[in-house]
Amino acid sequence: MTRVLVIEDEPQIVRALVINLRARKYEVDAAHDGATALRLAAARHPDVVVLDLGLPDMDGVEVIRGLRGWTRVPILVLSARHSSDEKVEALDAGADDYVTKPFGMDELLARLRAAVRRAEPVGPGEGDVTTVETAEFTVDLAAKKVNRGGKDVRLTPTEWHLLEVLVRNTGRLVSQKQLLQEVWGPSYGTETNYLRVYMAQLRRKLEADPSHPKHFVTEPGMGYRFEG
Repeated sequence: MTRVLVIEDEPQIVRALVINLRARKYEVDAAHDGATALRLAAARHPDVVVLDLGLPDMDGVEVIRGLRGWTRVPILVLSARHSSDEKVEALDAGADDYVTKPFGMDELLARLRAAVRRAEPVGPGEGDVTTVETAEFTVDLAAKKVNRGGKDVRLTPTEWHLLEVLVRNTGRLVSQKQLLQEVWGPSYGTETNYLRVYMAQLRRKLEADPSHPKHFVTEPGMGYRFEG
């Protein structure tokens, strides 16, 4: 059974989440502040964390960093903060996804299920799988090749590196800062025009309709997500 740790200081939201999660056969622990949350996480080892950023004793980003010091558990941020900077800070700290209050319970539960699926351990022998297939193209991570329509697609080293980072995080939002630093280096973090140019090139080479991309999805002001 999947165990969820809810970290939220608004009692009515906690109550709604606990009722809905338990109705769907999740085990649920709840914490109203960051210190309690970190202790519970260490003791109970949740499979997924739902975290509000506005906690009474510490910022939620500190909780994310505390968790990321020892676990890769999926973290779904739930917050009333709407600015892109705050969302990006949470994602850079290690959050996996972000839902803005007020939220729909169905959307939240769908995001939670997706986060849990992405974190599930692979079965015997599956860890060696390095090929990702879509309806339009195939990415072979080991061979560093992309094939579309039976023909190899020529990518520049930078295009390949960007593609590789996104594909290895399939379904997960990757922040602009993370992409810039992984592809161009640690001294980069604000040159978002680089991303726009190279994402346009990847879409042109790989998407069936580059103006309406299905696989290289933009989250405005936040980052990009690869959908297989």
